[in-house]
Amino acid sequence: MSTNETNNIPRTSGWQEFVKGILRENPIFVIILGLCPTLAVTTQTINGLAMGVSVIFVLVCSNIFISLLRKFIPDAVRIPAYIMVIASFVTLIALLMQAFTPDINRALGIYIPLIVVNCIILGRAEAFANKNTVWKSALDGLGMGVGFTLALVVIGAIREIFGNGTITLRFAGIGVIYNFGQAVQNDPNVINVATILTSPAIVMILPPGGFLLMGLMLAVIKYRKNKKEEKAKALKKTAAAAAAANKAA
Repeated sequence: MSTNETNNIPRTSGWQEFVKGILRENPIFVIILGLCPTLAVTTQTINGLAMGVSVIFVLVCSNIFISLLRKFIPDAVRIPAYIMVIASFVTLIALLMQAFTPDINRALGIYIPLIVVNCIILGRAEAFANKNTVWKSALDGLGMGVGFTLALVVIGAIREIFGNGTITLRFAGIGVIYNFGQAVQNDPNVINVATILTSPAIVMILPPGGFLLMGLMLAVIKYRKNKKEEKAKALKKTAAAAAAANKAA
């Protein structure tokens, strides 16, 4: 390949690699991957946050490790090799959670070990880390992990507010619980924000509520995306018509 051809290859900055996973290629709201743990663990905000942080750790570490070994792993065994790498980091994070956050570990249950076969992590290993440098792979993993975490926290917060009247940001004796229901007295760990929900909708913290909320959020995102595309097409047609009119004149 010549120097000119090499220079013509589009390059993405580190910032773009990071941001794409948060916005343009958000794993939950855009690519729509990992919905099983998303719907299962977002009954409380803290559960979504803990799951997200775990995925960030595994994503970044596995992306770095796989990128380092990409030239040494034979194609015939690359998927089993990826799973072995990912499983090592999942085991590490599972042991850490068992030791320091046993309550959250019990709440997340089987979904921590199932990170091993999470399609987001396997997908980034196969589609990105296997083909890019360590630095870009780390940023890709971080961006995808942060995007996944933000989605879990948003979904978890909405479900918990409407289903229980709280936002729980407390684990291992650290943090607080924000209360939006009936005022709680004499509990230093609870902050009474406002009495908005006197009768929470319990369905929101049950599986049907998770499916309902996810469907509504995806519908809104799709609607906004379609409107944006229609606006772009209209502007393009207007510009083309103006150019044709100027040419005719």
